[in-house]
Amino acid sequence: MGRGALSGHLPVMYAQVLDGLNVRGNGTYLDGTFGRGGHARGVLEQLGPGGRLLVMDKDPEAIAVAMRDFAQDARVAVFRGSFADLANWDETAQGLDGVLFDLGVSSPQLDVAERGFSFGKDGPLDMRMDPDSGESAAQWLARADEREIADVLWTYGEERMSRKIARTIVARRGQQPLERTAQLADLIASVVPRGEQKIHPATRSFQGIRIFINRELADLEIGLDAAMARLKPGGRLAVISFHSLEDRIVKQFIARHSKAPPANRRMPVEVAFTPTLRAIGSAQKATEEETAANPRARSAVLRVAEKLGIGNWEARIGSDDASEAAKPATGRGERRETKASHESALRRFPLPQARFPAGEARA
Repeated sequence: MGRGALSGHLPVMYAQVLDGLNVRGNGTYLDGTFGRGGHARGVLEQLGPGGRLLVMDKDPEAIAVAMRDFAQDARVAVFRGSFADLANWDETAQGLDGVLFDLGVSSPQLDVAERGFSFGKDGPLDMRMDPDSGESAAQWLARADEREIADVLWTYGEERMSRKIARTIVARRGQQPLERTAQLADLIASVVPRGEQKIHPATRSFQGIRIFINRELADLEIGLDAAMARLKPGGRLAVISFHSLEDRIVKQFIARHSKAPPANRRMPVEVAFTPTLRAIGSAQKATEEETAANPRARSAVLRVAEKLGIGNWEARIGSDDASEAAKPATGRGERRETKASHESALRRFPLPQARFPAGEARA
């Protein structure tokens, strides 16, 4: 298939995700961010009659697609909600063989102006992944004080001019309510000099507000703990991140459960460490072919880990495998191994031939 046949409306890092999940025909797998089901369909194709696919999403439009496409398949169960609640879903109680989180905003959410996620399309200033829950961005910006707004832009958007933007927002809303994405984008552009930066001046601020409105980082931390609790020994966790704040949380979570903490000279007795996760390779990026066809994949980072268990035998304490699991990333040799794994995955799991309808695949 040539590059022209690939679409931005295809699931990001499709082959690497399926390879990382190591799907077994009779296993139970959870896609915590269904989107438009690109990865979920790939998992389902690997399952036999005894397999099980559980799908979740906050977005009612995504759930409507899941019900339309999968409701007739007895192997599939659908739940509307955040993956932070996955441990509260009875379907997960028997344990999971794999969990996937594809973080951030999806292509349909970005592409539809009425959702209010994009500064490039004028629409209501909403930004909620679940439009039936919580405050919209417009409602929050109407009531938050200058310091809170600045803190959100700095903490979640890493916007260096957060204070000036917050000051301008508070001054402007006193004259006219901020209710449209174009209003906010134009306001930020008037404050932030474009200079030589390649991204739109409103990029970081929109990111910060969206993450805050949807509790994305808090949900991620809760969801990772929930996934850990529900994964069976040997089960895989795969997480696709799209910016450094998300990836840092995932990286630190895997490290915390797979590597012994640094020695502390103040501790008189060394505390025994039992790893419960094993990192599978290093962080993975989308291929050049994929990023050429789908620019939204450029910032994607995939991390995969395998649950070892909770006991010494399950964690292989005292064996060579355990010492290997606790080692940090090794560098050049590991990168060669990761590259070879990518190429193998692409051969085993070629991208779907059929395109999704425009605006209907997760970025």
